[in-house]
Amino acid sequence: MKIIDVIVSPTGETKVETKGFSGGECQEASRFIEKALGQRIAESLTAEFHSVQQAEQQRQQN
Repeated sequence: MKIIDVIVSPTGETKVETKGFSGGECQEASRFIEKALGQRIAESLTAEFHSVQQAEQQRQQN
């Protein structure tokens, strides 16, 4: 299941978390939310993102 969570802190700061996406899919799926919220301050990529990126790089090398 693919999920996008938008978390709003008591101070008004927002955080967007994605679950169940592979590689860059998460960035594409959450782009409209990030655009609506404004400028991104930081980005942390999950292990799912990195594992898919490594697999793609290995396929390209072979």
